[in-house]
Amino acid sequence: MSSDLIDPDISKAYTLPSRFYTDELVFKDIISDFAECWHFAAHESQLVKDNVLPLEHMESLIGEPMVLTRDDEIRCLSNVCTHRGMLIATESCTASTLKCGYHGRTFGLDGCFRNMPEFEGVKGFPSPADDLSSFNLKRWKGLLFTGKTPFRFNDCLEELQARIGWMPIESFEHDSSRHRSYDIDANWALYVDNYLEGFHIPYVHGDLHGELDYGSYRTELFEGGVLQVGIARGDESCFDLPESSTDYGQSIAAYYYWLFPGLMLNFYPWGLSVNLVIPLSVNKTRIVYHGFVWDRSKLGEGAGGDLDKVEAEDQDIVESTHRGVGSGIYDRGRYSPTRETGVHHFHRMLTS
Repeated sequence: MSSDLIDPDISKAYTLPSRFYTDELVFKDIISDFAECWHFAAHESQLVKDNVLPLEHMESLIGEPMVLTRDDEIRCLSNVCTHRGMLIATESCTASTLKCGYHGRTFGLDGCFRNMPEFEGVKGFPSPADDLSSFNLKRWKGLLFTGKTPFRFNDCLEELQARIGWMPIESFEHDSSRHRSYDIDANWALYVDNYLEGFHIPYVHGDLHGELDYGSYRTELFEGGVLQVGIARGDESCFDLPESSTDYGQSIAAYYYWLFPGLMLNFYPWGLSVNLVIPLSVNKTRIVYHGFVWDRSKLGEGAGGDLDKVEAEDQDIVESTHRGVGSGIYDRGRYSPTRETGVHHFHRMLTS
């Protein structure tokens, strides 16, 4: 990609050319870089009830089926049997070993080969190649991140620690009733574009607009991501910030974090909503929601009160925009220097 495609001066810059949303070859080129990024795997609370957790979204993101296991520690392993390539764990469960359902090959929760029927007499067996491969795992306050060969934006979590490290995120509880999965007819980058600006809130999200003070809505950029801070309007639900917070004294309704390429960490007074943006093809994207609750008494309140409605409104906009950028007439637009700095930052990263 050309690093000068998006002018660093937002007042001079033009947005991404439409081919970034519509061209199959451009799509494949961009997605190939996802292996270099850290991706959200799970919150540790998802491994409390079950100690084996397949990560289906990682297969779509980077082409690697993965599984989290927990015994005396948490590991991220290949979910592919070393015999014939069968997927091993197909659903969450509690188990002391991993057993392939195809021919019965068994592994420990550490990925080490344990047993294989009908393999007597096989020379040089077993060998280290019969163990399951492991992947790097990064942990921060109960959140787990992994990747194939991750190295980009290693310092993103330092930004979160400095701003919201006071939250007891590690004690948040997984709420399976808040899980959602949507397939939308749009390019993944259009969904990210939409997320990264509050510009559309008054026009698209009437109820949310009533919760947030649009004039005080602000966007902050950092290497590898964007933070949008939503300020509560009037007496609407907001965080009880400690004095140690850099935002102490402000009525903050939400911290909206985006980490490249497609992870949204949305913190509300009730807890955390995780959005995973998973490209399926150049014109189809899966959005997966996970919810982790901090204070159940605040569910249904404030900016995070009706996420299903906000999501439906966003999907309509993004799908219509995808149809529009496919027009032979449209190619590029311009940015609002006051409202679209996050989008500009994303486009600069995508073309670097």
